[in-house]
Parts: sequence; structure tokens; C-alpha cells
Amino acid sequence: MDFDQLTTFIQVVKQRSFSRAGEKVFLSQSAVSAQIRQLEEHYGEQLLDRAGKSVRPTPAGEVLYEYAKRLLGLRDESKRAVADQASRPRGELLVGANEATCLYVLPEIFSEYHRRFPGVQIVIYRNFSHKIIERVEEGTIDAGIVTLPVKSPSLRVHPIFRDRIMLMTAVDNPLARRPAVTIAEIAQQPLIFPRTGFTRRMLDKFFRPYRAQLRITMELASVGMIKRFVAAGLGVSLIGSSFARDEVSAGRAALVPIANVDLWRELGLIYQRNRSLPRATTAFIDLLTSPGRPKLAGSLSAAGRPARPPKRKG
Repeated sequence: MDFDQLTTFIQVVKQRSFSRAGEKVFLSQSAVSAQIRQLEEHYGEQLLDRAGKSVRPTPAGEVLYEYAKRLLGLRDESKRAVADQASRPRGELLVGANEATCLYVLPEIFSEYHRRFPGVQIVIYRNFSHKIIERVEEGTIDAGIVTLPVKSPSLRVHPIFRDRIMLMTAVDNPLARRPAVTIAEIAQQPLIFPRTGFTRRMLDKFFRPYRAQLRITMELASVGMIKRFVAAGLGVSLIGSSFARDEVSAGRAALVPIANVDLWRELGLIYQRNRSLPRATTAFIDLLTSPGRPKLAGSLSAAGRPARPPKRKG
């Protein structure tokens, strides 16, 4: 029995399939079958039921599954503990964040962290906030950047960033020239919504009174796709201003404040309150929470245009 076999076994249980597990661990289906057979010979028990198209753990397999997760966790913990003996942080930084946060909010932070600690490999777990919270609580990742609020007594939470939610439109949309627009006016436009997540839940809440008249022309999975289609004039959307700063700066789109509604998306850094964290993680926490941390995102004026620097006198 070795760690590779346990890793493969865990993936088979998760994926309910030998072929899909093989894709996750980069092995052929026959190689996956061989590793599972070796495990079953080692333990002298059948670990998986292969009835039909789905694969499920037997009672013995369910027991091994829990131990396998703990064993692999201890292996990773031991690697980090050894790495912590170095004079500078090294090893891995295991941090969770969603794709948009990684792309539009954290690049400067990751760049500065890499500059200070080149011996640390940054490993990013991309998923929704609730999944990241679960992973941090389990201890399978060390820290996460998630949408607030977070209600978990086992986690320490540091608010690190606030992003104003604004209307994003194409530059030739009449609303783009308005100083502000109401929710009722936005409801009359063709809308492009995110498929899931915090912003979608917020949109469903605020547009509930206008549900009968809404025209949701697209539901898309990524912020990048939403921005491209809004800039092309296929609809409007509500979006964090930092996500759209490049399109606004390039003159491809406009951001307009929403009248009588103060909408913000707030991000927080989370990690376990009572866990001894690797030095690579504590260095990341120090960087994000220090007063002199790198800027998290570009700033925009209230009108949705790049903020101009003040003119020099003299």
C-alpha cells in the first residue's frame, strides 16, 4: 500500500468511476484498476462494488476512505512542518478563492508574495465561497478569500476588500450617460446574469418585484464571458466595479451607479482559529492584513470612469 494507491482510491470513491478517477490522477483506466486491486489484496477485503455503471464503496471501503483522507492529510502536514524548519517560508501555500477574485482582485498580492517568498509554490483551490469555507474548516486548505459575511465559530475572519456593485453597460447604451439609474430602469433592459454565486443571489433578491417583466437573455458561468457580451451590447449586468476596470479604461464599457441602493461585495480572508498554520500561510496572512499591503484592485470614479490623478501645481 502506498500514497498513490490511496490517492487513486479516494478519487474513485469521489468520481464513482474508474475512468473519471483516472483523468483526475492522470492514469489509464487499467492502471487505476490495478492500483485498486493491489489495495484490496493488501487489506484482504473488497473495497468497491462495481455493479452497473457506477462504482460505490463497500462498508470496508467506506472505512478505508475516511482513513485514507486522514493519512494523506498527515502526509501533507508533515511536508509543511518540515518546510517550516527553513529560515524562510517554503513548501506550498494552499489558498482558496473563486476565479474572478483570482483574476481581478488578487494578482498584485500574489505577485508580491512570490517576490518575497520565491521558494513557496502557490496552489489555488478555485470554487464558490461556501465550498472554500468547508475546505478551510476541514483543514484541506490553509486559507481562503471568500465573500462575506462568514458565520463559523472555528474560523478567524479579516475583511480585506470592498467592491461596489454597479450597472455595466455597453458605451452606446443610453444608460451609460446617466449619472445613476434605478433598479426599475435596469429591469427594463435585456439582462445578463451570472448562473450561480453571491451576485446571482443578490440580483434575484433585488429584481424580485420586477420578476414578471424581466428579460434575462443570458445566464453565464464566468465574469469574463459576462463582460464580453455586455461590451458587445447584448445586455446589461450588475458587476463588481473592480472586475470591469479594464473594459472601462479601454472605453469598451461603462459603469453606472445604482440610485437609492448601496450595493457592495465584501471579501474576507479566512483561516482556522485554533490551528497551527504553516509559515507559508502565516506569511500570506501577514501580507494581506498589514497596513502597507499591495493594492488589491484598480480604483474607479463614481461615474464608472478611471479616476484621474490630481493635476500638478506649477
